Amino acid sequence: MQTYDLEANGLRGLNAALQELNGSSDKTAWEIVNPKGSHAIAVGLNSPAEVTIKGSTGYYCAGMNQQATVTVKGSVGPGVAENMMSGTVIVEGDASQYAGATGQGGLLVIKGNASSRCGISMKGIDIVVHGNIGHMCAFMGQAGNLVVLGDAGDALGDSCYEARFFVRGSVKSLGADCIEKEMRPEHIEVLKDLLARAGADAKPEEFKRYGSARKLYNFDVDNAQAY
Repeated sequence: MQTYDLEANGLRGLNAALQELNGSSDKTAWEIVNPKGSHAIAVGLNSPAEVTIKGSTGYYCAGMNQQATVTVKGSVGPGVAENMMSGTVIVEGDASQYAGATGQGGLLVIKGNASSRCGISMKGIDIVVHGNIGHMCAFMGQAGNLVVLGDAGDALGDSCYEARFFVRGSVKSLGADCIEKEMRPEHIEVLKDLLARAGADAKPEEFKRYGSARKLYNFDVDNAQAY
């Protein structure tokens, strides 16, 4: 395992070294110490590396991730796993706002709580939050799955498209064009798989499913008040 002291050696050198990995090197396991809330740690990775960050980070940690597994042993600032394409990002603490924003693939696991706008404009990413989420989560969610073991704040799924939301706890309010939907056997199987991959101790049958009512895809004057 490669150990990198971020405080001593700086962010630029770390990200350059991680981005140069191409899967052919045996130096695929990295431990980053002394992050001390630094921003943009482990961004733009595109190899099956395993990166462990020993502490909390600032904004945009593990952004644009592809293939890599990034584990944060702490909490993260805004925009963790932003525009993630594939791989896995695990946050063992809490996540600030817009976690997983615009993510197109991969799995984001938040073992604490997530703040507002988690999954905003999600485009295929799977997000599992072990705790609660804040307001306006999955706003304009296009594809992917958002799983919440706790409660959801105001305006869940506002103006969503085809993303799916599974919530075990209460939902303070649903956003425009988001409704509760039937939990069919195929959704139980999807949820069962996501819970297992995220190490979540919960049963799929305990969740409710929410998604788009499909009334706002095209403007209709009769729905003007809903926009």
